[in-house]
Amino acid sequence: MVDNKKSIVTGGCGFIGSHIADRLLESGHEVHVIDDLSAPQNENFYFSTDKNVYYYEFDISKDDCLDIFSNASTVFHLAARSRIQPTISNPGECFNVNVVGTQRVLEWSRLSGVDKLVYSSTSSLYGHQNATPFNPNMPADCLNPYSMSKWMGEQICKLYYQLYEFKSISLRYFNVYGPREPLKGSYAPVVGLFKRQERNKDPITVVGNGLQKRDFTYIDDVVDANMCAINSNIDYGVYNIGTGKSYKIIDIASKVRNKSEIVHIPYRKAEVFETLADIEKTIEDLGWNPKYDILEMIEKY
Repeated sequence: MVDNKKSIVTGGCGFIGSHIADRLLESGHEVHVIDDLSAPQNENFYFSTDKNVYYYEFDISKDDCLDIFSNASTVFHLAARSRIQPTISNPGECFNVNVVGTQRVLEWSRLSGVDKLVYSSTSSLYGHQNATPFNPNMPADCLNPYSMSKWMGEQICKLYYQLYEFKSISLRYFNVYGPREPLKGSYAPVVGLFKRQERNKDPITVVGNGLQKRDFTYIDDVVDANMCAINSNIDYGVYNIGTGKSYKIIDIASKVRNKSEIVHIPYRKAEVFETLADIEKTIEDLGWNPKYDILEMIEKY
């Protein structure tokens, strides 16, 4: 990590952001978290009691946060509207936060002399037209406002590198799971949803026949990827963060299930049948390798 130890984490009270903030604190960083505490899928928001973390309840798409970025060396940009289905019914808010908000974060970073930014993107932008395994050179095939907005965020990162030589790395996450994962509502990430349903003795709801496959990535691997990205000598790039293995949803449901029954619900619009990450470039450029497999980790938290 660079010498200046002030880091900013947008969305730092949420699932992934709070884990990144914790890792930075463990590494001796002064962490400044910007979060508007509005994510509807979060049952809880996470705050550290460490004296080296500072919290700001601001909306990156509306509030002026420039002063917070003063003297920061690194930025981890996670603040976003982040579930596929809810953005279909509210695309305006999605684009405002995920596109306009991302441009504002990049501008504040550039004006403040930040060394590098890591942008949290999504594997959902690969869509239907690309065959698995997905690699970052494939064209985007955005099926919903969420994936389109995150892809547009990547393009803004690219523009800032081309115009201003502002360094950034975009990480395309594949189905992140682990402690603090969102649990609220019917559109919560699937592992957390299944665990909540089993714990409450509710039916485990599997979309369609459950033969859809997903590449699941444990939260510690995602945090490691962010640290590898910020510490790498890569000035700009787009990388997949997955395991290179995918599992059927019905098998994950069966792994979680103890007493609950499994019920099948209708297919949803704008969701792909399979995701699978090609991580060869990530391993080569960032020196990152996933350590965890979902079949081993799902019962450990």
